[in-house]
Amino acid sequence: MSKIFLVTGGAGFIGSHVIDGLLKQNYKVICVDNFDNFYPQSIKQANIKEHLKSPNYSIFNVDIRNFEQLKLIFETSKITDIIHLAALAGVRPSLLQPVKYAETNINGTLNLLELSKKFGVKKFIFGSSSSVYGSRETGPFNEEMKIDKPISPYASTKASCEQICYTYSHLYNLPIICLRFFTVYGPRQRPDLAIHKFAKLMREGKPIPLFGDGTSLRDYTYIDDILNGIFGAINYDKTPFEIVNLGESRTVKLNYLIELLEKNLGISAKIEQYINQPGDVPITYADISKAKELFNYNPKTPIEQGIEKFVKWFDIQYNFLITN
Repeated sequence: MSKIFLVTGGAGFIGSHVIDGLLKQNYKVICVDNFDNFYPQSIKQANIKEHLKSPNYSIFNVDIRNFEQLKLIFETSKITDIIHLAALAGVRPSLLQPVKYAETNINGTLNLLELSKKFGVKKFIFGSSSSVYGSRETGPFNEEMKIDKPISPYASTKASCEQICYTYSHLYNLPIICLRFFTVYGPRQRPDLAIHKFAKLMREGKPIPLFGDGTSLRDYTYIDDILNGIFGAINYDKTPFEIVNLGESRTVKLNYLIELLEKNLGISAKIEQYINQPGDVPITYADISKAKELFNYNPKTPIEQGIEKFVKWFDIQYNFLITN
């Protein structure tokens, strides 16, 4: 039986790249996305423009909180594998709408797990987040660490979903892999995320907001490397449940990130400094030894090369937007 993939959040940043790869391998792909107004729908429409040309692709504008609408998709499609990337994203926005984040991220995931159980799905991949590690002073972070102190509603929902995933794997023999993504960036990155947001503000001659003193550390991971990890998870079948970090395993200071953007954009950034935001952590840093062992994961894009690639894509997009 050939695989049929359901990709939730498939019109978004990571999801649309995953679907690119699946379609290149001639898999049938069902995309579920509700085109949430968190950022302009036109961005997601652009992400899926090429997908719509494929006979192996279908898309449903459905909210993962809607069990009955999801059930209809399962009833009419023989879904074998799920890559669940749909979620309300972002640490800071989750402080403003914690109930909505819980309803979408936790209840939506439960809906998909219930339907996976009912319809005999063979593999479930869940997109988790490095935010589950909470506020730590040093790294790297490994998957055996306790995650009982998340410091944002967003992080809490992701940690909760990992627990629920384990429960369903244990009770119903559903193979599940939870992938903890570390600060993913690259072409199609969401416009609210720092790299994209800073680039746009700098191009427009506007100041960029700097929270803290610029010494916070992030493990920035280029989209191509994340995709290699996701496809490694798709092909992995040795154990019924795993939690795996996907990062670059290198920390980058925010000040250095801004320097790289300045260099590649040819613009000196204007800085507006603010105090640290609630929910923000001082460091993210992935121990990727488990991903290397299970998936042969090997990130190959250092931040210097990744920012150069991102800016090339960004300038094409930016020039298109201002001339249309």
